[in-house]
Amino acid sequence: MKYFINGQDNLDKNIEGNVLSAVLLPIVVVTAISLLSLVGVFALSLTEDTLDNFLFVLLSFSAGSILGAALLELLPEAVELVEESSVFAYVALGYLGFFILERFVYWFHGHIHGHESKSEVDERATVKDFVYLNLIGDAIHNFLDGMAIGASFLISVSVGLSTAVAVVFHELPQEIGDFGVLVYGGFSRGKALLFNFLSALTAILGVLVSNYFLQGVTGFLIAFTAGGFIYIAASELIPEIQKEERFGKSIVQLVLFILGITLIWSLGILFPE
Repeated sequence: MKYFINGQDNLDKNIEGNVLSAVLLPIVVVTAISLLSLVGVFALSLTEDTLDNFLFVLLSFSAGSILGAALLELLPEAVELVEESSVFAYVALGYLGFFILERFVYWFHGHIHGHESKSEVDERATVKDFVYLNLIGDAIHNFLDGMAIGASFLISVSVGLSTAVAVVFHELPQEIGDFGVLVYGGFSRGKALLFNFLSALTAILGVLVSNYFLQGVTGFLIAFTAGGFIYIAASELIPEIQKEERFGKSIVQLVLFILGITLIWSLGILFPE
């Protein structure tokens, strides 16, 4: 049986031997990912058909990369770092945690849009209330992403890059949607970009917290992230893929899904531990 304390001792030696990959590299990576929050303004210049085609490709590839990161990189590392009797409980906790986060945001979304205001002023204020709630939810999500990426780079460059790739392909459509929500809620395009970017920067805080204050529970964070990624792929992305009824496009989706998994697998070969 592999116990957490043994895995953590090896992890501490790995950090001491490679400060660049364990500390500086994840900060650079999440800073670059945070710039994805600016993608929304470019999406507005695309036609609806072009944007739909872009999201069609992104959705399938994202599902494969996220599931691949969870099953091929994060879960095996979690088994190495955490006591075997606990690791899958932590994975289940991650699955549950991401479910609660998603339902928290969507619950308010549904209730606010179901509310009938007495005047246009009240309605506009109500929408803005949701906009700020959306920013808070997005900031929490980005913070967790940063923690996941930071903890992954503590393991190895391969695991860190796999997690980062999974986050990137999940964040692109989300950032487009978040920008649209902010503009719809009354923000100017400039203000929407600024607030969306500030929300994305909480990922850097997540890296710092995981790498400087939570190194002792890195195994838990990896297992928790694996559960969260499995939830995103299985409960959000794959059901959307399954809505496609045309055989030709379904084949394209399958190929893209496999390519996403293959990319994660390839990173493990290109950047061995």
